[in-house]
Amino acid sequence: MNGPDPAIEINNVTFGYPPQPGVEPVLEDVTLRVETDDYLGVKGPNGGGKTTLLKIILGLIEPQKGQVTVLGKPPLATRSLVGYVPQQAWVDPSTPADVLDVVLMGRLGHSAWGWRYQRAHVDAALAALEQTDTQELAHRSIASLSGGQRQRVLIARALASDARLLLLDEPTAGVDMHMNRGLTDLLHRLNETIPIVLVSHDIALVSTHLKRVACLNRRLACHAATELTSDVVSEMYHGDVKWIRHDDNCPLADPGCGRDCTAGSDTAGVDKGERTG
Repeated sequence: MNGPDPAIEINNVTFGYPPQPGVEPVLEDVTLRVETDDYLGVKGPNGGGKTTLLKIILGLIEPQKGQVTVLGKPPLATRSLVGYVPQQAWVDPSTPADVLDVVLMGRLGHSAWGWRYQRAHVDAALAALEQTDTQELAHRSIASLSGGQRQRVLIARALASDARLLLLDEPTAGVDMHMNRGLTDLLHRLNETIPIVLVSHDIALVSTHLKRVACLNRRLACHAATELTSDVVSEMYHGDVKWIRHDDNCPLADPGCGRDCTAGSDTAGVDKGERTG
């Protein structure tokens, strides 16, 4: 008997903007399988194809070659079941919306009345706020929140759509260390019931907290998080990488998140992704 469909299956995908003879594609022959319990990090240099890969999974663009399925179907057919959290979405300080209004946006695909929400939609939004420990913020102005609070609210908006898969783009960018620890613990908890794919430049995050890491620089190679060494990262960046290490007393050192996570000996600290050669 066959097992359940993977959350994401990408086979031999190639994509370029636009495809031209003699010009290298953004993604080339990329193959990736994300299981229903996966917690996968995607790491790579700027321009390496990370955003393009997310767009393909979301069905916003189609590859020139290869096949993609999300939750067993073409990406366009499952877009409403994929919760996407963009990188620190900008919020206009003059926006009058409160947190509950923002989370209810995740229900737009389920509401037959557009912006008019039935009680069931409000209940779903409140449940998503409770999942992210932000229920007490429901009637706060979204513009008044800290970076960490806002990121949790954006995750709640994604969950409110009845998401069966979470995609997050740099979720810890602009979040202070105290809020970062709480955010990583939240993601661990969510991963108990939903697969997560997370794009991040933070090597401490991907090597400490995630199950697997997809190294992407036009081509893709997957590793167990424990296998993410300086040699692997240097190969991905096609050159030496400057590593900045911090001892246990430094506030930038990653102490784990309450989920028995500990930084690996070769990747402890913070990687700025800087080339030295």
